Amino acid sequence: MAEKQVAVGGTLAVLMVGAFVTILNQTLLNVALPHMMTDFNISATTAQWLSTAYMLVNGVLIPISAYLIATLGTKKLFVLAMSIFTIGSVVCAIAPNFSVMLLGRVLQACGAGIMMPLIMSVFLTVFPPEKRGTAMGSIGIVMIFAPAVGPTLAGWIVQNYTWRILFIMVVPLGLLSVALGFRFIANIIKPSFPKFDGWGAVTSTLGFGGLLYGFSEAGSKGWSSFVVIGFLILGAIFTLIFVLRELRVDQPLLEMRVFQYNIFTLTTIIGAAINLTMFGAMILLPIYLQNIRGFTPLQSGLLMLPGALLMGVMSPISGALFDRIGARPLAIVGLIITALTTWEFGKLTSESTYGHILMLYTVRSFGMSLIMMTVQTAGLNQIPQQLSSHATAMSNTMRQISASIGTALLVTVMSSRTTVHMGDYSNNITSNQPQIVDMLGGLTAAMAAMAGVPVQAAEPLAISTLYGLAMKEATIKGINDAFVVATIFAIISLVLSLFISNPKKKQAHSLPTAKAELVGEPVK
Repeated sequence: MAEKQVAVGGTLAVLMVGAFVTILNQTLLNVALPHMMTDFNISATTAQWLSTAYMLVNGVLIPISAYLIATLGTKKLFVLAMSIFTIGSVVCAIAPNFSVMLLGRVLQACGAGIMMPLIMSVFLTVFPPEKRGTAMGSIGIVMIFAPAVGPTLAGWIVQNYTWRILFIMVVPLGLLSVALGFRFIANIIKPSFPKFDGWGAVTSTLGFGGLLYGFSEAGSKGWSSFVVIGFLILGAIFTLIFVLRELRVDQPLLEMRVFQYNIFTLTTIIGAAINLTMFGAMILLPIYLQNIRGFTPLQSGLLMLPGALLMGVMSPISGALFDRIGARPLAIVGLIITALTTWEFGKLTSESTYGHILMLYTVRSFGMSLIMMTVQTAGLNQIPQQLSSHATAMSNTMRQISASIGTALLVTVMSSRTTVHMGDYSNNITSNQPQIVDMLGGLTAAMAAMAGVPVQAAEPLAISTLYGLAMKEATIKGINDAFVVATIFAIISLVLSLFISNPKKKQAHSLPTAKAELVGEPVK
């Protein structure tokens, strides 16, 4: 028994090291995105693909994770995943252009996409339902410590050196994880060698990929574009085909029947909406801080540090509270805080103080800490043990796809609304309004005096300066509009959280023994 406990403890520790490395890599990138936009000469809509493609590949691979876990077992799958992730990190570090950089990110995602389903499947196997809140809280410490360190570390590196170091430093960590995996990981989940659903993999990839591409291209081509509409329709069709197929095959790639469990279904929808809100905002804020306000990458990272540290401290506390009072009270309080602070982020101006933004982000992080792991754990507790790997895969798939679509959607909203606001400013500037004419005249005269040139020569420079100021204000308003959309999804999650019940309370009435794995009742 003692040897088994040591094996389990070593396996869990190494799995969390691997999860830390992959999550750290994702958070490092966000602060560096504005610099990559400059180095690769790409727009925000294009740059966000480095995050969006990463999360999309995660989302495509997660459905396959249940099959991979059942085929390769814990040890082989971990070593394979971390090896692919490390190779991707090398490609990113030496990437000469955006295309190679994107390839490296895809390779990283191929490895990282397997990590969270693997670690959660192991935890669900090892810990009984009544202890999973605290256990998931322990995972949360690792998951939150990486975001706590990531932005600040990335900010300091990008400000003083090159963003390529962000990927170079991940390589030895990846190699260390591979070595630890060979030495310490035990096969907690034994292989059962199920049949691979190839058509399911193809249709899920085309479905999710089509939807994401449609959302992403809307920012540059517009929502009425034939390409955008075409890919959204194509993605929806293949997603429907995927769902129908998975309901009919004997050994599905992703078991859709987990949705017969009501609390799992509800918490999965809530988790998807929360991820959409959170990840989209994580992209918007560095763009506002660095590109619009001129804060350094280090200042941008330091602003996010207190909130991330608070989430790390609160994660085990939230887990312990979940074991005592259930998910609903935590979800309601957390989502009220999240909705209010996200709404306040929709009121940013060119004069918003650093301290005000830091306070908003920290309070918002506290709200998120109450819901991140607790809501997901509440749903997984209702699933029988034999479906746990499929439920974990389904939950993580929905979260990753929603994060991908959320990132694409909110950046698209920012880009399209910026264009609209800039159009409004242009109409005002060219409408010969007395106030605009006076402002332009005063600015022209001031620049002529400063440069010692005739007024006629200074006028183009004044117009260019005025255009730059208008573009800055238009972009801020576009970012605000995106935060308003994020607020709507937070409110949707809040309303849905009112219907979360505690499945564990039903256990004594619905199950004859304490050994039963199923907690709660499936939907009739």
